Amino acid sequence: MAVTGWLESVRAAEKTALLQDVRKWRVKNALGALGPWQLEVGEPAPSGAGSLGPELIKESNANPLFLRKDTKMSFQWRIRNLPYPKDVYRVCVDPKERCIIVRTTNKKYYKKFSIPDLDRHQLPLDEASLSVAHANCTLIISYQKPKEVVAAESELQKELKKVPGGVGRRHAWVLPSIHSPALDLSLLTVQPVKNHI
Repeated sequence: MAVTGWLESVRAAEKTALLQDVRKWRVKNALGALGPWQLEVGEPAPSGAGSLGPELIKESNANPLFLRKDTKMSFQWRIRNLPYPKDVYRVCVDPKERCIIVRTTNKKYYKKFSIPDLDRHQLPLDEASLSVAHANCTLIISYQKPKEVVAAESELQKELKKVPGGVGRRHAWVLPSIHSPALDLSLLTVQPVKNHI
């Protein structure tokens, strides 16, 4: 789907809430039921205390935690709980698979991830736009946003400012993914956020 088509779909969709620094979507399955939230940008919500279910068994807090936090001019990923020095990490772009690969020379960590925003705009990945930093056991990977993405995001921000009650308040936003084959724009409406930091 072209970017202009995606922006037109966002303009036509009903918007009821905005979430700052979060981009997530839900897709209907073959039977029409809503699937789980798929998080593209932001941190996952903390699991509730005392609830029964998969929270009874949870992964260790010492495991690496991968999340995306964008800035105005760059895409940014943070991998927490990586205690190795900066020279152990190798971060590169794989143009064939259109992804970024993070690996350690001691073979303790490997991660491959794509940039959906560049896929939406059908832009190539550029190794020169990639930068890496390491501080406080967190590997920070930044990728400079191309001009086309910055322009599309400013258009999107203009559209989101039209949402009633969205300006001047602390809010967050949720958008559908355009690379999802079963995109349902009615899912753009979201529940209010509680204790969002």
